[in-house]
Amino acid sequence: MNLRESTRHFDDRNVRTANGQAGSRHRTCGESLVTLLEIYGVQYVFGIPGVHTVELYRGLARSSIRHVTPRHEQGAGFMADGYARVTGKPGVCFIITGPGMTNIATAMAQAHADSIPMLVISSVNARSELGSGDGRLHELPSQREVFNGLGAFSHTLLDAADLPQVLARAFAVFESARPRPVHIEIPLDVIVSPAGVIEASCAVRAAKPAAHPAALAAAAELLAEARRPLILAGGGAADAAAELRELAERLQAPVALTTNAKGLLPSGQPLLIGSTQSLPHTRAMIREADVVLAVGTELGETDYDVVFDGGFAIAGKLIRIDIDAQQLMRNVRPDVAIVSDAREALSELSTRLHERPVRPAATDWGAARVAAVRAANLAGYDAAMRSQQRLIDTIVGTLPGVVIAGDSTSPVYAGNFLHDAPAPRSWFNSSTGYGTLGYGLPAAIGAKLAAPRRPVVCLIGDGGLQFTLPELASAVEARVPVIVLVWNNFGYGEIRKYMAQRDITPVGVDIYTPDFAALAKAFGCEAARVDDPRTLEAELRRAASRDVPTVIEVREADWFARVPS
Repeated sequence: MNLRESTRHFDDRNVRTANGQAGSRHRTCGESLVTLLEIYGVQYVFGIPGVHTVELYRGLARSSIRHVTPRHEQGAGFMADGYARVTGKPGVCFIITGPGMTNIATAMAQAHADSIPMLVISSVNARSELGSGDGRLHELPSQREVFNGLGAFSHTLLDAADLPQVLARAFAVFESARPRPVHIEIPLDVIVSPAGVIEASCAVRAAKPAAHPAALAAAAELLAEARRPLILAGGGAADAAAELRELAERLQAPVALTTNAKGLLPSGQPLLIGSTQSLPHTRAMIREADVVLAVGTELGETDYDVVFDGGFAIAGKLIRIDIDAQQLMRNVRPDVAIVSDAREALSELSTRLHERPVRPAATDWGAARVAAVRAANLAGYDAAMRSQQRLIDTIVGTLPGVVIAGDSTSPVYAGNFLHDAPAPRSWFNSSTGYGTLGYGLPAAIGAKLAAPRRPVVCLIGDGGLQFTLPELASAVEARVPVIVLVWNNFGYGEIRKYMAQRDITPVGVDIYTPDFAALAKAFGCEAARVDDPRTLEAELRRAASRDVPTVIEVREADWFARVPS
């Protein structure tokens, strides 16, 4: 639908009855919501219909929006998250009052931690019943208070006439601020109330913020004089790959990427350090930098201190670029703070540096130093990590353009250090930020819907898969042929090792593991088991040619025995 059709009206005359004849009833708020979502370009809604949300579905069947039904509201949230990470657009969910919302809370928290746009639209009890404590169906004392801390904001729509304004606020967050989940709850009596006329011009888009000239001038001066410049880039720069690369090459500045920024510099780029900010050799290099440019990154623990020793430090001058003014002052305070969209700021910095002389980088800096640091890091990896790298390399080498949606599992942890993604938005997982389990499968479903022509692999452990295993049925039903690669170490292997390292007798980690192949086939999927790169490559090729999901099991002990390093 063309957003420029500002004179187009959606009113009661567009309402039709079940037999297709024009109806006389008023267009409801629920129907108008669907129309507005179409105007904003929403293609998918993830949700499980319930008695409190059926009126949101009244206009859905005749819309262009496709509905996908997960088997749990947490799955809806993770699907929306995976869709958003691939497209950069918000994933949208329809969720019932009470238990539906508490079920999706974990997914909202993961999206909040990783700055992922997600629109959660829920029902809530009627206006006259809010906060009554009468024990009504699905009643929470205050649903909005519960979820206000899990997103940019939570809003109760008390008047249908306010719907366009509230949606405009939500999309302003998604498109021109730090993206986070937004929750809009609609009381049951408001969902069915008349909504009146809606114009396409209601979808007003806010521009992204641009940097202040004085801050840009100060940053450009520092960078131009730097002898050992270095760049730290995070997921906030995901759409600024070209600008980041141009600036890095002009300055000969090494670049370290967070997990959510992988692919901003492609594998093999000489200035790419990787995602090893928690390792000693990379940390030493960062401390030696005389000017550090941090763009779109929190400088948070799960990207810079996963060893939890407090050893990450910046000794030189620090320039920070972030769309969130408050985040600029968290963790490490900058010498120059630039509130801006990453692409806008990097482009402006490049322009300024082209207009003035730039001091050459030190002779022992740049690509040569990066190569030495990468070699030192590589020498420190154990056989297990090298073996798991072979697993990831096989996936990427076999399936060009693959998107890998990971869970909290051992090969993903290894890949966060070792894997250099070929492009942005092609490697993401739940092991950073909030760090939940069960994310990988539903997130992969959302990613495949977002990029139907690209292969999508869910990389997940046997424990994590059991959190959201029923979503295999959702994938079959929605005709989403994801490839689920299960790393099976028969329990919570990483926690088992963690307990042993601390001389704690392992308890609760050796869980019962089902027959994944039999379960996969029962859900309508194909299944296989592999234990070396050659057979994995063959099964990946078969899986990529199918129109149903495929579950491929890799047993850790067998893989390590056949792929020692």
